[in-house]
Amino acid sequence: HPLRGQNNVQGASDAGLLPMMFPNYQRVADPQAHAWFESFWGTPLDKQPGYTVVEIMNKALASDADPHKVRGMYIQGENPAMSDPDLNHARHALSSLSHLVVQDIFLTETAWLADVVLPATAWPEKNGTVSNTDRMIQMGRQAIDPPGDARADLWIIQQIAQRMGLDWHYSGAHHGVAEVYEEMRQTMPGVLGGVSWQRLDDESSVTYPCPRADDPGQPTVFLDRFPTANGRARLVPTTLSPEFEQPDLDFPLILITGRLLEHWHTGSMTRRATVLDALEPSAMASVNAQELKRLGLQAGDTVRLRTRRGALEVALRQDDGTPDGAVFMPFAFIEAAANLLTNPLLDPVGKIPAFKYCAVALERVG
Repeated sequence: HPLRGQNNVQGASDAGLLPMMFPNYQRVADPQAHAWFESFWGTPLDKQPGYTVVEIMNKALASDADPHKVRGMYIQGENPAMSDPDLNHARHALSSLSHLVVQDIFLTETAWLADVVLPATAWPEKNGTVSNTDRMIQMGRQAIDPPGDARADLWIIQQIAQRMGLDWHYSGAHHGVAEVYEEMRQTMPGVLGGVSWQRLDDESSVTYPCPRADDPGQPTVFLDRFPTANGRARLVPTTLSPEFEQPDLDFPLILITGRLLEHWHTGSMTRRATVLDALEPSAMASVNAQELKRLGLQAGDTVRLRTRRGALEVALRQDDGTPDGAVFMPFAFIEAAANLLTNPLLDPVGKIPAFKYCAVALERVG
């Protein structure tokens, strides 16, 4: 059920893979939550939230005098050398590290910059669960053996932890994945209390919240009340903040980036799929027919896209679904990496970069 960009975005967030959250969306800065997790794991925990990806890149280029300067990274299944905004900055940050470890299933653009590459396993080569926006926990079972020296992520992580002196020894089949799941379940009793590993193995999927073993799962939440004192939702008015960059005479258009049906994210998997890559083999920039006419261009023309951060050349495509005054580019193509152009400034609350909006100039080549 790929309702979001990745099939386990919800599950990863549930498990606490957010820099400001413990599992179950308990805030790191909340003293009560902090004390509970310190007791549960039996170890002191940092009271300060961590950094987002863009903030980490900034810290990699910080002064040596900065006590929070990042000198090394361990990147699993992510390709920031293609997916981060302002790629010149991001690639410079990655190249400046004292040590970079990348754990992935292919030699990605980020892996090319690594000091150590750890070959991991793909989805059909390991056991585990994923949860998407519908909150359905889905069991995935190993169907084939991993190739060559590839190892399951859980095995790699435990091996590193043990060699660093940590007592990480999850027992059981598939490197203890059921024990890891049980640990997560204990941190989310009101949500996963009724979803044991055995139940998932028997039923293949269960939708949470499911606090009891006899609960069939709840595909719809907040049927009767919201989790507020009076049971009613709180509606909060807000105002629209202006974008960081507005079109002007030098950069008169708006650049929007995203994915294609055929190519997911940075293309590290889909561009290695021969059928998908044959359907969409090369980068393009899309504008609508009115914009083509206004610019005096035709579909297929090569143009230069230029922002305050970089420039690239790419072929034009007519797509009448693109709004007036806008250019759309997918970011899956190393040959014309759209994120060379994008703006790294962060939303002050969500800390999300301005991937979907920056000022751009479009110029004919030749």
